[in-house]
Amino acid sequence: MKAFDETKVGVKGLVDEGVTKIPSLFHHPYLKSEKTSSLGNTEQIIPMIDFGNIDKDPIRRREIVAQVREACEKWGFFQVINHSVPVRVLEEMQDGVRRKPFLYNSNFDLYTSPALNWRDTFTCFLAPNTPNPQDLPQVCRDIMVEHEKAVSKFVIEVYEVLSEALGLNPNYLKDMGCAEEHFGIFHYYPACPEPELTLGATKHSDSSFLTVLHQDQIGGLQVLYDDKWIHVLPVQGALVINIGDLMQLMTNGRFKSVEHRVLSNHIGPRISVASFFSVLKSSKSSGKLYGPMKELLSEDNPPKYRETTIADYLAYFRGKGLDGTSALLHFRI
Repeated sequence: MKAFDETKVGVKGLVDEGVTKIPSLFHHPYLKSEKTSSLGNTEQIIPMIDFGNIDKDPIRRREIVAQVREACEKWGFFQVINHSVPVRVLEEMQDGVRRKPFLYNSNFDLYTSPALNWRDTFTCFLAPNTPNPQDLPQVCRDIMVEHEKAVSKFVIEVYEVLSEALGLNPNYLKDMGCAEEHFGIFHYYPACPEPELTLGATKHSDSSFLTVLHQDQIGGLQVLYDDKWIHVLPVQGALVINIGDLMQLMTNGRFKSVEHRVLSNHIGPRISVASFFSVLKSSKSSGKLYGPMKELLSEDNPPKYRETTIADYLAYFRGKGLDGTSALLHFRI
């Protein structure tokens, strides 16, 4: 692993060199034993929620809140169409990632993971301290700024709906600071000559409050539901929303942070753009205690998780690596 890391060529570099067999350090031996749902007509599909007229029709808004509540309690994932982020912005952001010359940053848990993932990645901290445009990749500089503004506006709408779904004031989660800080992760998944042997992203849950993802039309994202892997089918212009570990902790397990992964594919590159809303480890708020919301607790619903700081949580999450287990287990009471 160290030798590969020091080359800095990344997975794209291997593909450009014309490899026909993937190196053994990318092999995930347990893949063959895992269940994946069929692609037939009976396949379960994660909820698709239409945000159209959410601010104009009170009756429609109540319907959307109910749909989001059910999706978060049952799936932890849902897709949104007719949202406020222009489709043009989403597509131009993906094009920018596709054009960017990638520096190797494939696996943050490179030396703790049992196998590497077939992808290259770059990460950018976007808020509250918006990066200087001159520090962003020139090939996608302008669209990154525009994308960040649009997604930040949209996530406020999502947090309002989530707050209402919990029976709280619409501004509750926003006032807690859940929308103030976020970073972007931009994934480039090259075509893989042996996709059955590896993964684009290992099974994991997100450490964030909330994640907003735009995937291209190649697909590959899967959600673990009822012990089966369910495909998140690409929908043009849709945004994929998923609950993170910190939101599950704060809702005392009512909203679920579920495990998901990304398959490798003969076709590529696959591009995805993810915005993770969380408190950054370097933030002044990283020492603040987070625990189950008191408004959701009762004698019949006592706390299931102990309070933790973001700094302590992230230290455990990163130290554990993407080993296929939830970091939340460490914080259960």
